[in-house]
Amino acid sequence: MSFTWQRALERLDEHRQVARALGGEERVGRQHEQGRLTIRERIATIAESFTEVGEFASFPVRDASGADVGRLSSSYVCGLATVDGRQVAIGGEDFTVRAGAPQTYLDRYKGGMGGFVEDLAHQYRIPLVLFMEGIGGDVSAQDEVGHSYLVSSMSWKRSLELMGEVPVLVAVLGSAAGGTAGRTVLSHFSVISEGSVLFAGGPPVVRRALGRDVDKHELGGARMHTSVSGAVDNLVGDEEAAISQIRTVLGYLPQNVWELPPRGGRTDPVDRPCDAILEIVPENRRRPYRMKDAMAEVVDRGSFFEMGVDWGRAVITAFARIDGIPVGLVGNNPMHLAGALDASAAEKQIRFTDLCSTFHLPIVHFVDVPGFMVGPEAERGNVVRWGMRAIQALVEAEVPVVTIHVRKAYGMAVSATSDPDALGLRIAWPSSEWGDMPIEGGVEAGFRREIEQAEDPEAFRREVEERLLEASDPWKTVEAFGMEMMIDPRETRRVVAEFLNASLHGMRTRLGPRQKPWSMRP
Repeated sequence: MSFTWQRALERLDEHRQVARALGGEERVGRQHEQGRLTIRERIATIAESFTEVGEFASFPVRDASGADVGRLSSSYVCGLATVDGRQVAIGGEDFTVRAGAPQTYLDRYKGGMGGFVEDLAHQYRIPLVLFMEGIGGDVSAQDEVGHSYLVSSMSWKRSLELMGEVPVLVAVLGSAAGGTAGRTVLSHFSVISEGSVLFAGGPPVVRRALGRDVDKHELGGARMHTSVSGAVDNLVGDEEAAISQIRTVLGYLPQNVWELPPRGGRTDPVDRPCDAILEIVPENRRRPYRMKDAMAEVVDRGSFFEMGVDWGRAVITAFARIDGIPVGLVGNNPMHLAGALDASAAEKQIRFTDLCSTFHLPIVHFVDVPGFMVGPEAERGNVVRWGMRAIQALVEAEVPVVTIHVRKAYGMAVSATSDPDALGLRIAWPSSEWGDMPIEGGVEAGFRREIEQAEDPEAFRREVEERLLEASDPWKTVEAFGMEMMIDPRETRRVVAEFLNASLHGMRTRLGPRQKPWSMRP
């Protein structure tokens, strides 16, 4: 048959209709009934424009007898998109096509369409946005290929390289199992919608391996992974909220490590007094308070965005802006464990510190920490190892760190708030106190015998505590230049902004990958 433009374009349109149909009208309808979008609908929701790559990739479908029964489009959709005026590489599985399982025989060299979108992010130095909804492996694929697939042939090299090059932002919107789950955690920020699940192997695999029947949400539900395991950062109610959070986090980060993060608007006056702090931080040193409120008072209005809300709750980690400059906030949380650093909080702080250092976000640390968490549960959780790794992460950070001492600063945990071998600016509020360990516990440990032998042990203990509290007056440290600054808390925003603005000159000369690259710390 001779070539005609009409026939060629008709064939193009036929292939496009197959591609756009995804798993077919029935499966797409089922997806919508469950409150979930298709992959193309997700991309259309977040992007102002999208140029698809691999649109016509498809595969033959065979029945149980091995007979061909037609073709389906690829389960993976990817390409180049524009999000809030910024170009990103974007991709994800579509659950309506064989539950999002990859078609290994379609694979382009180095990992198929998923590999292509990672290469696109790497070569063009642009953020990678991924929507995850797939079952991972699919045994029926080997029947179509004619041989089984050795998983060690799948390269993770590019996925790991991207962690030190460009922002990788992931949303789990449905079921993510096997390799899909693994790819989820290789990210800088992840969000999961209510009702979604993530696991290495689902209930059928658990039943076969362990002989146990387990509910999928008990096994790997969204709430469990955002409050117990910490495998996913944030939990949201629906897909729209998840996509909104991806867009928000992208706004704090640069296109790549060779650029500074984009500065936001400067509409909030830099010299705005932080009057509310005097109400937020109580005069009673034993009374807890909402550290988040104190942090939000210092940063630009409306710029506070918390990451990891429900996990590692002894530490608060958040993105924000100060005078338009994107920053990473870390704060001890006196409302949980009195702010003591336990293993999960330390792990959360490590990951966030690494993220900030990778993408040139100055760190502002709000300190109220009585030390490492103590007790049998803390020791079984390996608090000392994780706590020391938190110190390592801060020491290895390659961004300015401004440390604000709000109240308590005791024990080894304080070393995870400032690096004495770097410039590290430490600012104290008059409410702050510090030392080797809290006076109350220190008196019990250091004077136990004398307390027991005293005529009135309780009165003697209080007398010693009062004497040592007077001796630990923070002003004595400030006068000896053991603390760089003591300020009125209401001046915090202006002081921090002044130093952050000055730090940008040095940061511009140190762009590029970290000297100590991102690592998946054990």
